[in-house]
Amino acid sequence: MRQRANVEFPSGQRSERCRGWLYEPEGNGPFPVIVMAHGLGGIKEMRLDAFAERFCDAGYACLAFDYRNFGASEGAPRQVLDIGRQLQDWSCAIAFARRQPTLMHNKVVLWGTSFGGGHVIASAARDQNVAAVIAQCPFTDGIASALAMDVRSSAKVTALALVDMLRGLVGMTPLLVGASGPPHSAALMTAPDAHAGYLALVPSGVPFRNQVAARLAVNILRYRPGRRAAEVSCPILFCICETDSVAPAGPTRRHAKTAPRGEVRLYRDGHFDIYVGAAFERVVVDQLDFLKRHVPTEG
Repeated sequence: MRQRANVEFPSGQRSERCRGWLYEPEGNGPFPVIVMAHGLGGIKEMRLDAFAERFCDAGYACLAFDYRNFGASEGAPRQVLDIGRQLQDWSCAIAFARRQPTLMHNKVVLWGTSFGGGHVIASAARDQNVAAVIAQCPFTDGIASALAMDVRSSAKVTALALVDMLRGLVGMTPLLVGASGPPHSAALMTAPDAHAGYLALVPSGVPFRNQVAARLAVNILRYRPGRRAAEVSCPILFCICETDSVAPAGPTRRHAKTAPRGEVRLYRDGHFDIYVGAAFERVVVDQLDFLKRHVPTEG
C-alpha cells in the first residue's frame, strides 16, 4: 500500500517553509520521484493527489507541494504570486527530493500543470540533471495568454494591477483580484469554462482563496517560459488541450517543436477538463507510458 507523509522544506533567503505531501510506493526503494506543483493560485489539494496516487501505484514516489504564500506553505503577504519566488520553490523542492535516502537523486521528474507547466520548462532548462518533464496544459507565453482574455476583464485587471504595484512600493497590503471569475469580471481567468472549472477542482471543506495579487497581470506579460523549451535536454512531454481557453495551444505547439527530445499529446478537452473524468484517464495513461519509457522504475 502506498504511503503519504506530510513534509516541508525551506525556500528563499528567509527559509520560509514550503509544505507538501511525499508519496512512496510499496517496497524499500530507492524510487524515482516526480516533483509536482499546481498552476495559477492553485493548491495541491486541487487534484494533484489524484495524479500522484496513479503515479505512486505505478512505482514512482511523488512530492506534491504548495508554493510559498499559498495553501499550507509559509510566506507573506498571502496570495502574492511572484514568478521568481515560485521558480526558487521548484529548485528547493528538487534539492529536497534529491536529499531523501529513499528517492533516486538521478531520477527526478518534474510535473507541472497550467502555470506550473511553464515553471517546469524553465526549471528543467536551468537544471540539466532532471531526468524528464511533463508539462500539462502548460502556460508558455504571457502575451498569448493575455490576448486570450476578454477585453473588459483585461482592462479592469490591468488598472487594478497598476494600483497594486504602487501599493506594493509603499508597503501597503496587496490588492487582490480573482484567480478565476465570471466572464467580463475583474479576474485573471474569465473564459466561459474557467470559473466553474477552476472551483470544481477544490474539494469540499478545503480552505481555499480564489484570489491573487493583481500585480501579476503586469508581470505575467514578461514571462514566456516556452521559449526555454529548446534548452531542455531531457525528454519532455507536452500534454496540450486543443480548446484551451487559458494557455492557448498554438504557441505551446510551436515551442514544443523546439525541444530536442520533446513529445506532444493533443486532447480535444478544455483547460479544466483534463483533471477529471474521462479526460483525466486519457492523460494519465499517456503520462504513465512516457514515464515507463524514459524513467523506468528499475535499473
